[in-house]
Amino acid sequence: MSAEPAPAPAAPEPAPGPEPPAGGGEAPAEHRTLVLTGFGGYDKVKVQARRGAEPRPGEVSVAVRACGLNFADLMARQGLYDRLPPPPVCPGMECAGTVRALGDGVRDRQVGDKVMVLARSGLWQEVVNVPVSHTFPMPEGMSFEEAAALLVNYITAYMILFDFGNLRPNQSVLIHMAAGGVGTAAIQLCKTVENVTIFGTASASKHETLKESGVAHPIDYRTMDYAEEVRKISPKGVDIVLDPLGGSDTSKAFNLLKPMGKLITYGVANLLTGQKKNLMAMAKTWWNQFSITALQLLHQNKAVCGYHLGYMDEEVELLRSVVAKLVNLYSQGKIKPKIDSVWPFDQVAEAMKQMQEKKNVGKVILVPEAPKEESKKAEN
Repeated sequence: MSAEPAPAPAAPEPAPGPEPPAGGGEAPAEHRTLVLTGFGGYDKVKVQARRGAEPRPGEVSVAVRACGLNFADLMARQGLYDRLPPPPVCPGMECAGTVRALGDGVRDRQVGDKVMVLARSGLWQEVVNVPVSHTFPMPEGMSFEEAAALLVNYITAYMILFDFGNLRPNQSVLIHMAAGGVGTAAIQLCKTVENVTIFGTASASKHETLKESGVAHPIDYRTMDYAEEVRKISPKGVDIVLDPLGGSDTSKAFNLLKPMGKLITYGVANLLTGQKKNLMAMAKTWWNQFSITALQLLHQNKAVCGYHLGYMDEEVELLRSVVAKLVNLYSQGKIKPKIDSVWPFDQVAEAMKQMQEKKNVGKVILVPEAPKEESKKAEN
């Protein structure tokens, strides 16, 4: 991050928000929110003012302390993520903060509770009202930044590796974008299983960090053919491939699987080549999209799975059980979210650029106010 002082932010623009309660009474206070005003470049996400509202029955109101930035948010900004409502809309699928008010009927949360929040969108705000079922108590000793980095990445990595992948001792895994949020989570989760060999793709500058975190074989995807590199070390291939790339990389992943291997595709990062939507990249990715018939699968002795957390929002009990396992692993010291950097809402464009240009090692975090420390790089 630049050491130069950031310019003073302009006054937030008013944003559409809930109407004040009818019948007089004091209107709820305004709070700052990030709003995607239209599809396009970094400048399409702006800080605006929104009038708050009291939580409805079954909801809690949370004073937000930290928010997670995810790859899906970058795609949503370009109009490439179908789970986000049309603009103007507040993005954000995860945050952490303190319960400030309870709606009628809420019994299992108290004002002052520290919670993690998961939702389809709408969480990049200073204050959010959400169904209590979308909140999860923060474990003892966890920071708000770590809490904002846990849910999306670790739920995704856990369900891919263990529910679909059935990861077992002595197996091998290829993790693409291994220094990112899901990649970092997947590496840590692989280390909870005995003798798992991890291959990880990332730019060369991140290889030392990957080795320290447990990646046996870092591969520079920019200068090497990662499939060839894997074959040199493991001629039969690997047991599990985590594929967030799509396009021709999904075909390469399938061909890298050993017999009884599993490919889990969970993204199409190859669509994202710049600030704005690239029609050529879209055409190339979809043209090269992997396709296979049931009969071909039968002959190959391999499995192909698709995972999309954005379509799991109704599976409350399933997600709650996964979060309980993750919180237990955190409390045992077996996993710990790695924070790359922390950015105030006013610098959301720089935060998105940090991730889109793949400069991050770990999670990029947004906070409503600028951190007090001069350096925003978190030490983990």
